[in-house]
Amino acid sequence: MGIETIESDELDVESVLGSAVERREDPSLITGEAEYTDDIQRPNMAHMAVLRSQYGHATIGDVDTSDAEEMDGVIGVYTADDLDVPGEIPVGWLLDSLETPVHPLLAGETARYQGDGIAVVVAEERYIASDAVDAIDVDYDRQDAVIDPKEAVEDGAPVVHDDLDDNTAFDWEIGDADATDDAFDDAAHTAEVDLTNQRLIPNAMEPRATVAEYKPGTEELEVHMTSQNPHLHRQLMSGVLDVPEHKIHIVAPDVGGGFGSKIHHYPDEALASWCAMETGRPVKWTATRTETYLTDAHGRDHITHGELAMDEEGTITGMRVKTYAGMGAYLSTFAPAVPTYLYGTLLSGQYDIPAIHCNVVGAFTNGAPVDAYRGAGRPEALYVVERLITLGAREMGMDPAEFRRQNFVPDDDFPHQTPVAVEYDSGNYEPALDKALKAVGYDDLRERQEELREEGRYLGIGLSSYIEACGLAPSELAGQLGAQAGLWESGLVRVHPTGKVTAFCGTSGHGQGHETTYAPVSYTHL
Repeated sequence: MGIETIESDELDVESVLGSAVERREDPSLITGEAEYTDDIQRPNMAHMAVLRSQYGHATIGDVDTSDAEEMDGVIGVYTADDLDVPGEIPVGWLLDSLETPVHPLLAGETARYQGDGIAVVVAEERYIASDAVDAIDVDYDRQDAVIDPKEAVEDGAPVVHDDLDDNTAFDWEIGDADATDDAFDDAAHTAEVDLTNQRLIPNAMEPRATVAEYKPGTEELEVHMTSQNPHLHRQLMSGVLDVPEHKIHIVAPDVGGGFGSKIHHYPDEALASWCAMETGRPVKWTATRTETYLTDAHGRDHITHGELAMDEEGTITGMRVKTYAGMGAYLSTFAPAVPTYLYGTLLSGQYDIPAIHCNVVGAFTNGAPVDAYRGAGRPEALYVVERLITLGAREMGMDPAEFRRQNFVPDDDFPHQTPVAVEYDSGNYEPALDKALKAVGYDDLRERQEELREEGRYLGIGLSSYIEACGLAPSELAGQLGAQAGLWESGLVRVHPTGKVTAFCGTSGHGQGHETTYAPVSYTHL
């Protein structure tokens, strides 16, 4: 179906939203005219490369930079000792029991994960910087490492941070433990499962990149970077570099995908900015694909034991969940929120569960920091809930679709208060299930499944129901839960004397089509 062009005086305002409109972003993207961070050039621009630890855990002895410094085209080589700014990456979400060890821009005495930055080189060309990194000689004393989050908090595990007694980052719980225990004591049937939700590596088409330019005359820092959240990066970078926030201008040009991994404040963008301030020249850094795999905040890394309690009729009476969540070597920006408030609060799913208790232990490990990625806590919760629901149906000898239907929150029970803090304002889940079952021909599939099993062949049929949580705001509530930065928004609509309207918004697009979306929204309301 093609797109029909309609004159503005022929538009029906009520029909604009939800209709097919021509995308505004596509022409520049498909013709190569889009400008990504690595496309940006500045006069006299230098290039930065980072020397990263090849070990997951090692004591750093001598760092010999002499050969690198003598190479033609090298402007400067810097280690942790050279940094003259606060240089500590902040945590953007706090919990009552949270341990917050220092996360330096560059590792000084200890490398705590493979990819931990140790030194940076600034050179005239990108490849000179890369070659100079290879010329740096580091004296490593390799230490025992721990990766498994459950093993990390056991007695005798290698301790990631020497200033902590153990690797427990936090011990958090939500729900009513006593009521949940009672539900299991009285249960006629139970189901349980052990799950590993493995680490995931973000892999956006465009790697992280930065072009930083410092203007000493005005003491202003302009940073173009692959950011999903420029306002947050400006706020946090101000403290890292000791530059007033109003003197920092963060620009997110076209961004080639983010999926959460470009929300967080990493050391590299701040290092490029510091190098620009130190050398007095614009500095560019673009991650290699290897650096992306090693340093972009990973996702998931959960080890979970879940249990479900049911009465004689198969009605769910309780759920109990214990999760060990790997944080990696350091706390990334919103890492503490992901396996807690973005996870535990979703464990009721679409189901009417009277009692739930969830305990999450965050663990420091010798891996890359973990943070929000592709759903951030919600998919992890869904995985636990839906596996338990399927196993509960199996325990009861019920069809998994009917077991779900029996335990859905009834459509006349809204608003519905869950045992895990959140209230559902509305919902009607059975029609959605019915529509899905009809669309796939569920009854015929079940018959086909039985026929094939008689032939020794197996046809799997999976079901999953979920509820989404999004728009974690307003900021007052988020602040009460632990948010230290971000999660606010503003907009501006400017009407010009000519009748033209310009709408400004603070959201940063990275593939969603914001220009296309906001135009009809603005038109409809104006």
